[in-house]
Amino acid sequence: MSDTATEQLRRLLALVPELADGEEHPIARVAARVGTEPRSVVADLTTLVERFDAPGGFVGPVSVYLGAGPESTVQLRTDHFLRPMRLTGAELQALELGLAVLAGERPPEEQPAIADARARLASVLARLPADDGVPVGAAGTPGALAAELAPLDANGRAHLAVLRDARRDRRPVRLTYRRSGATASTDRTVCPYALVVASGAWYVIAWCLHSAGLRVFRLDRIEGAEAAGAEADPFTVPDDFDPGVLMRDGRVFAGGEPAPGEPPATLVVRYGPAVARWIVEREGGTPAADGSLVVERPLADVEWALRHVLQYGPDAEVLAPAAVRAVVAARLDAMLG
Repeated sequence: MSDTATEQLRRLLALVPELADGEEHPIARVAARVGTEPRSVVADLTTLVERFDAPGGFVGPVSVYLGAGPESTVQLRTDHFLRPMRLTGAELQALELGLAVLAGERPPEEQPAIADARARLASVLARLPADDGVPVGAAGTPGALAAELAPLDANGRAHLAVLRDARRDRRPVRLTYRRSGATASTDRTVCPYALVVASGAWYVIAWCLHSAGLRVFRLDRIEGAEAAGAEADPFTVPDDFDPGVLMRDGRVFAGGEPAPGEPPATLVVRYGPAVARWIVEREGGTPAADGSLVVERPLADVEWALRHVLQYGPDAEVLAPAAVRAVVAARLDAMLG
């Protein structure tokens, strides 16, 4: 049995799906199914859960329970394998192509399983609208799956329909919108460039005529949406528009919009050497000589920035804007008090 990292990763990739149903499994039987020994199963799962070098926010919860008795058992609990797969349209098509190639290479006894997988995949592809307004790749969620991952109430569905039609026809929309933390809603006219799903919520990325800038509006904060009349001039989406600039890892980093007259803010964070290498792996960048890393990104609402920074404890420092530094300091003072 090889003890290289590559071999251990292969065993874990076989073990975790085998155990992810939350039920107890005899260790000897699990080891036999993945082609290894019981002691290797225990060692691999111990390595999986004892990640002392992993900073907060990077390793999802995985719990492993080892039972005693005549026949030792193992139980693994995690929600990650219960979530729908978030495949883009291009990835779904690539998967369909791969299954077609596989069908021509595998023996007859494997054909029914391949045919069933192709049929299920084809039904998903058939439900994807030709232009559903969800940018493939940016949100990581094509339209048919987005509705399952981010369900809307009746008002939300009505607003989404208005925004989709307006985006298709390139017509402005009059919104009644309540910003996060605001006590009153405001009216503005926007040109919807894209509709995206991120972290279980719908967002519209639009050019706001009210503030003369690109803004992101959360759909469940929209209180009213009405297409502008025929007298409104159609808009054009700029050639260099890229919704991915406002999104990273399936999350919107411009979760709100600044007050009228205020320019969009940029969050600047310095990550200490203990977590900088993790940030580099996810977002790129070049660490400084001391191992630290400074990252600039579009500012989401202040609450998001607060949660993001505090999860790294002393290993993350807000450099700008000053208002966010003050909020972080106030929250820490309150916690210490």
